[in-house]
Amino acid sequence: MAKKHILVVPGDGIGAEVTTVGKQVLEVIAQKFGHEFTYDEALIGHVAIEATGSPLPDETLEKMRAADAVLFGAVGHPKYDNDPSAKVRPEQGLLKMRKELGLYANLRPIKLFDELLEASSIKPEILRGADILFFRELTGDVYFGKRERLDEGNTAYDTMIYSKYEVERIVRKAFEAARTRGKKLCSVDKANVLESSRLWREVVQTLSPEYPDVTVEHQFIDAAAMLLIKDPKRFDVVVTGNLFGDILTDEASQIAGSMGMLASASVGDNTGVYEPIHGSAHDITGKGVANPLASVLSAALLLDISFGLKDEAQAVIDAVDSVLKVGFRTRDIADQNTPAEKILGTEAMGKELISRLNA
Repeated sequence: MAKKHILVVPGDGIGAEVTTVGKQVLEVIAQKFGHEFTYDEALIGHVAIEATGSPLPDETLEKMRAADAVLFGAVGHPKYDNDPSAKVRPEQGLLKMRKELGLYANLRPIKLFDELLEASSIKPEILRGADILFFRELTGDVYFGKRERLDEGNTAYDTMIYSKYEVERIVRKAFEAARTRGKKLCSVDKANVLESSRLWREVVQTLSPEYPDVTVEHQFIDAAAMLLIKDPKRFDVVVTGNLFGDILTDEASQIAGSMGMLASASVGDNTGVYEPIHGSAHDITGKGVANPLASVLSAALLLDISFGLKDEAQAVIDAVDSVLKVGFRTRDIADQNTPAEKILGTEAMGKELISRLNA
């Protein structure tokens, strides 16, 4: 029996709606497999600013450090999107969390469910069989480099900066993962232009002989973005920096048909954070139509990566697959052929999942 403590951090927008379903699934798994999971909640983002003035209160950070894993929702609010002068912003809490917890590796699996091939705008014959695992470096790059406004605010710069150590630790994780999959690693950079990318490529080339069973390919970011849509099946494990990874993994949501289907794990050497890649989606907040499946699949990653409960994680994935096989959809993954009675809201989709887990 595993005894674990999980911190639920709903965050903003639809975060509360989807993490509710994710937590319900974890509760059922604990009961079914004889584990003991305890829970707590904490604030981050806009809701934390409103309540405390800080996007990441000290109390939240301490709870994160004390937890065995964090089930995360989303961060962001429209009021900040068109106000570049705002000094305190929800996303600051997200970046600080990653830095303080040492979450340097973001894992984003892009694995297709056959039932959703038609949900993508890409032809099914191009998609079928695609199975990609992205490793996005998460605590370096332009998001954490020095930035400043000059010339009375008329000029701005952000510094893209990496150290050898930062690159090496995530590249090693990507090599290790490739060994357990298709033994192919694609490193994405812009080494023809950027000095930080040249360092990145040098590190990958230096480490490659330690993993002779893994075939290494280098792609420039622009070529990789094109190939990801043109021929996604060519990729197995992809490792890249923070900025490039942010762009590529959101692009990859088109492979799965919707951001509402993609889970992620942000890990380092201690507490891991598990979250759907979609945003706070304030346009549908409170309407009960948000897709909870990415949060549920994030819970499966939590079970697997942080707790080592692979059978339990597979049970969650199988439940998602079962729900899709019988034709249930949320609005974002429904198409013109989906019967109205098969289009479910957030809560109803959660109930369908739970019924299958309890079967």
